[in-house]
Amino acid sequence: MIARTTIDQVFDTARVEEVIGDFVQLKKAGSNFKGLSPFSDERTPSFMVSPVKQIWKDFSSGKGGNVVTFLMEHEHFTYPEAIKYLAKKYGIEIEETEQTDEQKAKASERESLYLVSEFARDYFHDILLNSEQGKAIGKTYFKERGFTDETIKKFELGYSPDRWDAFTAHAIKNGYQLSFLEKTGLTIVKADKQFDRFKGRVIFPILSLSGRVLGFGGRILTNDKKAAKYLNSPESDIYHKSKVLYGIYNAKQSIAKEDNCYLVEGYTDVIQFYQKGIHNVVSSSGTALTPEQIRLVNRLTKNITVLFDGDAAGLRASLRGVDLILEQGMNVKICTFPEGEDPDSFAKNNSLEELTLYLEDKAQDFINFKASLLATEAKNDPIKKADTIRDMVMSISKIPDNIKQEIYIKECSRIMDISEEVLFSTLAQILQKEKREASKRSKHVSARPMDVVSTEKQLVDKVDVQFQLERKIIELLLLYGNVEEKFEDLMLEASDDGDITYKPETVTAKVFEKVYLDLQEDEIEFANEDFKDLYYEIINTLNQDQELKIEKFVNRLQPEKAEAVTHILMDDEKYQRHDWESKDIFAPSKKELASREVSDTLLNLRSFYVKRKIEQLMLSPMKNGEYLDKSVMEDVNDYKKLDILLSRKLNRVI
Repeated sequence: MIARTTIDQVFDTARVEEVIGDFVQLKKAGSNFKGLSPFSDERTPSFMVSPVKQIWKDFSSGKGGNVVTFLMEHEHFTYPEAIKYLAKKYGIEIEETEQTDEQKAKASERESLYLVSEFARDYFHDILLNSEQGKAIGKTYFKERGFTDETIKKFELGYSPDRWDAFTAHAIKNGYQLSFLEKTGLTIVKADKQFDRFKGRVIFPILSLSGRVLGFGGRILTNDKKAAKYLNSPESDIYHKSKVLYGIYNAKQSIAKEDNCYLVEGYTDVIQFYQKGIHNVVSSSGTALTPEQIRLVNRLTKNITVLFDGDAAGLRASLRGVDLILEQGMNVKICTFPEGEDPDSFAKNNSLEELTLYLEDKAQDFINFKASLLATEAKNDPIKKADTIRDMVMSISKIPDNIKQEIYIKECSRIMDISEEVLFSTLAQILQKEKREASKRSKHVSARPMDVVSTEKQLVDKVDVQFQLERKIIELLLLYGNVEEKFEDLMLEASDDGDITYKPETVTAKVFEKVYLDLQEDEIEFANEDFKDLYYEIINTLNQDQELKIEKFVNRLQPEKAEAVTHILMDDEKYQRHDWESKDIFAPSKKELASREVSDTLLNLRSFYVKRKIEQLMLSPMKNGEYLDKSVMEDVNDYKKLDILLSRKLNRVI
């Protein structure tokens, strides 16, 4: 177990904007930060981070919480893993007890896959650096590629011994289950035999955005024509090749800082660029580029520069990936290297200055690159030229931004010497065709025999008044619990002739005291258990400490409760007014209206309970139009009088 003092130190030190900034590109927005959601596909930022309150909220997915909750949601960490990650990031010592066999058995399967993968990473790296075979074969290969010792350690490169079960036997000996070795793909099991998947290969660990080992790439060093040159881990619960980019962990900060990402094809391309000094580079690891991979980059920057080698044959197919990038609303440039060169060799044979200048000079906007490539293929053939132009307009149609579409149409018109009217007409035809096809697909999906739909399903869900009122009370306590306010109450007063009047009386109290006493007076209990727990936590904190520091309060809560508090607080941030004062429009602040809001919320909640009590009483057993229990009618009348009083307090018309 991690000591409470250590957890407190982690929370005191970690900054939510710094931690989330490693995964999401954040931009200042008033006192907060905003960015694109890391949990959904969006083009308008709705992800908000509050440095003051040390919390975050993603309005597109509904997720929210503190710094630990973010790591648990984004990286699928357990609570202890998130604490350990933050401790490592901020250099905080953390005491751990070695896991027993029983504790290992209780670990989740997903966590077990991570543990096996991390064990394998360390094993392969150690074999490369310290075994005779590893140094003679694996390290020699990396040295021939020009990689330094520092680079080899940075990317934790490794070597798998050229023996059938060297790794598998070692892992089992160290207590790792064969079932997890098989599920990660590290071991191939056939009947009663086990084989190392990466036998005799140099190893490239593939890391997540947070640095966890997801899988491996292995390159064979022999001339065995039957064996694949490169071999990746198979799909597993933790490794999905379509959602992973090699090098993203080491590149993420540089990508955000440089506001650009270089996209290459292979592992060695990434490593060679990084070693040369260009760190904002990732690879699709030889697989076709996917929307998920593009969205991974989109969290960090809007700009991608795709680097192709001099192989003209592969360029045409690679351009499909460019269209995918455009569909995600990103800006894309393309850079090719001289014939016979690739990013790896070019970086190796040139200085950092030469490489940087080449990338700056040769990187073309996608429309110019596509025009030059396709125009070369078309030459003087009018039919091919027409196909080329249509191909370019097809790419422009993928861009979701209408302004960008128009700019690129104008550029295409200039380059290809064709009228803008014709290009706009072609673009409209393409978009119309796509719309029709989408409509057909939609109809095909929904085309079913006619069913009788119950009216119940057609009804709009009723607003849960009680839930909203209880949530509002929690919000008011969080925002203004310790604020002293003046509250006006109407007090019952009997006149000499027996009539009841209501005399206004002003009392001064702290918000939390007013809320607590009013709810106690009416014996009102929260119906929502989460709100009930939060209510007593807040009241107790304010009673003991006389203040409620949001960041400390949230960090003490369980993740589920912390998330609920975050939703409430960040919703308040989202709906803050714009700077009206600069336009000479002066309105009372929300804090200035706190007294009225607290009173109205309490009165509404009390009124809700009174009405519900009246409804319950009126369901009492009756006979001949009269209640069997004679006191029921008296209670109903008393509650109706109370309802009238509450309505008067709320300035309602009765």
